[in-house]
Parts: sequence; structure tokens; C-alpha cells
Amino acid sequence: MTAVRLVDIRETPLPVEEVVAALDDVAAGGLTLFVGRVRDHDGGRGVTGLEYAAHPTAPARLREVCEQVAGEYGVQVAALHRVGELAIGDIAVIVAATAGHRGDAFEASRALIDRLKQTVPIWKHQRFGDGTEEWVGTP
Repeated sequence: MTAVRLVDIRETPLPVEEVVAALDDVAAGGLTLFVGRVRDHDGGRGVTGLEYAAHPTAPARLREVCEQVAGEYGVQVAALHRVGELAIGDIAVIVAATAGHRGDAFEASRALIDRLKQTVPIWKHQRFGDGTEEWVGTP
């Protein structure tokens, strides 16, 4: 059984159910799920919308990060990230891990989202209510 069950970058809405189904395993006692959503504020300013853009190497880099985390923690993982225009409340990213025990699943999920944010070349373009904008995560 493969340790990386689902990994993708999509322009369409991200279904939590698909991630949970991809990690279905009767041997797993714990499944942790992190869902990142577009919030209406950042740094004290109101956010009106945003766009995510991905470098062409982002899908391969996301898979590498998933493989690293799965191998280090001995878990199965899934990760989806959205690109394109997103509205307030939309799901931007989902990561999940399943393991025999909950502790391993929690640790792996945390490592997966942290590494994804640190190393996968996906950038956020935020627009604020005051008419300003900013890019987050660009080199």
C-alpha cells in the first residue's frame, strides 16, 4: 500500500470527503485532517479575496514533501492545494495523515502543513478592503 494516497494542486473546490476516503484504512486508529480556509482578515486588515499561483514545479515538490513526511512518521498522507481565485471561506488547502495511533497522525499532519507552507512554491496574492494588495510567500 502506498504511503502517499492523494496529492494534487487544483483550480476547483477541494472536497474534504475525497481526502478522508483516500485515507480509509481499517488498520488506522487515527486520522487527522487540517483544512485551511480563506479568512476575512490578515495582519489587522480586512481581506476581500485572494488568488493562489503555483510554480510549474509545485506538484512535484508537493509530492516530495508528502513522501518525506510519510516516510519519516510511518504514516499515510494526502494533500490538496487550491490555485486560482478564492473567496472568503473557500478551502485553500487540505492535509491529512492516518496512522495506527493518533499521536503519529497528529505529528505527521503538523509536519506536512508546515513543510508545504515552507517549501512548496505556491504564492498567495491577497487583496484588502483598503485597496492595497500583497504577495505572500514569494521568493
